[in-house]
Amino acid sequence: MDNSIFSELELCCINVVGTSGSGKSTFAARLAERLNIPLIELDRLNWGPNWQATDEKRLLAKLGDELVQEQWVLDGNYTNTIPLKWAHATMVVWLDYSFIRTLWQITKRSWQRAWSGREVWPDTGNVETFGKLFFSRESMILWVFKTYFSNRRKYANLIQSSPYDHLQFVRLRSPKDAERFLETIPLPPHGSVHGGG
Repeated sequence: MDNSIFSELELCCINVVGTSGSGKSTFAARLAERLNIPLIELDRLNWGPNWQATDEKRLLAKLGDELVQEQWVLDGNYTNTIPLKWAHATMVVWLDYSFIRTLWQITKRSWQRAWSGREVWPDTGNVETFGKLFFSRESMILWVFKTYFSNRRKYANLIQSSPYDHLQFVRLRSPKDAERFLETIPLPPHGSVHGGG
């Protein structure tokens, strides 16, 4: 990988996708920092207090308001948002790590969140608990078992889907691949801020 992958793009509008636990949020934040462009978090747009999800119409409206920015990195899956977000995107980065790696990462992340008791998103009151982690149908560990293989099939098919021929797809299969990808992007000047256009 080299800088030409970005120099060929007039604008960087990048969606980072991957199964829960793949490290999307951390990677997307680092990518936005490297490119010096705004970060949009789909989970933050979707989840309200007490884990209340935003209805689809409202979520799409909120997302549409964010996508009018000239450049961005978007962190998140949400299949129902694909037609909207990919119509605006120039690149999709897919973190396609192994099942064991993904399961380990989601278990570690959920354990740390439950232990710390910190809010997942500020001002929502939403926290992860050990009860939710191990004894709930909403367990993120269970979610990985339910969605990992179907997500891989979904994105493998979408990569070859003609409605998205305009997109550049980047498939990263390990944290080392992700690190190499990030290292191709020069860090912005010290003290610079994200510009939204």
